[in-house]
Amino acid sequence: MFSTPHWFKFAAPAAFYPLAGKMIPWFWALAALFGFIGLWLGFVVAPIDFQQGEGYRIIFVHVGASWMSMFIYLVMAFWAAIGLSFHTRLSGMMTEALAPTGALFAFLSLWTGAFWGKPMWGAWWVWDARLTSELLLFFLYIAFIALTRAIDDPRRADKSGAILVLASVVNVPIIYFSVRLWNSLHQGASVSLTRSPSMAAIMLWGMLFCALAMWMYSIAVSLTRVRRIILEREQQTEWVKHLLSPVTATAP
Repeated sequence: MFSTPHWFKFAAPAAFYPLAGKMIPWFWALAALFGFIGLWLGFVVAPIDFQQGEGYRIIFVHVGASWMSMFIYLVMAFWAAIGLSFHTRLSGMMTEALAPTGALFAFLSLWTGAFWGKPMWGAWWVWDARLTSELLLFFLYIAFIALTRAIDDPRRADKSGAILVLASVVNVPIIYFSVRLWNSLHQGASVSLTRSPSMAAIMLWGMLFCALAMWMYSIAVSLTRVRRIILEREQQTEWVKHLLSPVTATAP
């Protein structure tokens, strides 16, 4: 007989709820710490770029937001696959909890990209391959949120949302490789695993710390949101009733 892994018990909402509550303060603290370091390096320590001037500093927000918009959709696809394969209730809750944060970062990626593009390209928007595929990602987040909220039955909503995410996750590698596949105004990756970074070290560290801050923020806010979703969906269970019941003291 094979024993069930100890960590697998956290797939149950009743076990995951208190674990998430313990982790949330740590991730908020890390988000604040990394955010302070990243913004300080990016907006105070890093020098002015000799080509783009002060305008390049938008990358300290734009790059991390773009990375997180893609990464969160991949994580949603992971939870969607787990949910469809093993029918775990927590999977659908996690996918639902992640979607608003992913949509936020997709919007920030588009907005900061336009803010940078106006002085650099002379236009707020061009139908560039990467910009267009990122816009499609934003619409996919909105479509997922609208679809799951339009279905009253949580099980059906989770299944429909999971199918949508898995069917459209191919857009993420399209975004990433778009500058290689098509002629693009968008610059190539500044950070690569196969070559040295194309920016000064202090700029790179500022960008990475800002990205880490966004990552920690995403975890913290998603865990906070999933705890609310768990309480809403599990409100008829005994453990939630006990958790929400007021504690009354009895006189001795």
